[in-house]
Amino acid sequence: MAKQGRVIKSTGSWYQVALESGGHINARIPGKFRLNKKEQTNPLAVGDLVEIEEVEDGTGIITSIKDRFNKITRKATHGRRGEHIIAANIDQAFVIQSIRNPIYKTGFIDRFLVTCEAYEIPPFIVINKMDLAKSNDLEKLKKVQEIYESLEYPFLTCSIKDKKSIDVIADLLKDKISLFIGPSGVGKTSILNAIDPEMDRAVDLVSEYSKKGKHTTTFAELVPLHFGGYLVDTPGIREFGLVNIEPREVALLFPEIEEKQHDCKFYNCTHIHEPGCAVKEAVKNGEIAESRYKSYKNMIFSLE
Repeated sequence: MAKQGRVIKSTGSWYQVALESGGHINARIPGKFRLNKKEQTNPLAVGDLVEIEEVEDGTGIITSIKDRFNKITRKATHGRRGEHIIAANIDQAFVIQSIRNPIYKTGFIDRFLVTCEAYEIPPFIVINKMDLAKSNDLEKLKKVQEIYESLEYPFLTCSIKDKKSIDVIADLLKDKISLFIGPSGVGKTSILNAIDPEMDRAVDLVSEYSKKGKHTTTFAELVPLHFGGYLVDTPGIREFGLVNIEPREVALLFPEIEEKQHDCKFYNCTHIHEPGCAVKEAVKNGEIAESRYKSYKNMIFSLE
């Protein structure tokens, strides 16, 4: 009889599955799934719901992957084609950045938000390591925070040295399946350890030479939280390439651009070079942030 479960860890060739009936099982995936998913680097991701047939040695064979209701995905890296699915069937996603070492990148945040908009996943922006902030950092961050909050994106700041800020995140994670994503070194795993100290997951320091993080988490993993819920802890991601999104769709995934584009002179305006563009006029007037418009143009160029 087939068993039902959720993939909680992927190590490349084996998958650890939490069974609905209790306990865990290590399972493999038949080659036919890989052949059927030529445009995906991984036919199976953490969070996927599967059916398993147990074999004599106590391991399992995954026989069926249930339809996903959402996913977080990015463009495959290292010259590979298609998409890489980071996680599936999640309730919410948190993009983790840091105020310093390494400094936050709004372009990364915007690509993350566009992906969340595309797959209807509630997003949160978190700026970590606030204990390192200097006065000029705070002035710049205030302007960035105002941009995203004006678009109704939840914007949080935290430090593992500030228990109140960690408790805010913990309350949001309770009884949900959530995802942490961000570059190496921003403190994703440190936040997780602060939320649930019993985990004591390995962390690494930021390279003093490059000021970039070193990879600590090797594979995406769905970590159970002691107070209820799961958190997807992901390897550090330096670039977040969009996939399965057409250039003409990008404007629809920027709320402020989608709102203004109906006033453009041309119905098929790209908001880059056409005359009579209401979006460009809104940028000029300060109604749309220049940083957001720059992200929009970069996405269009990368997709074209």
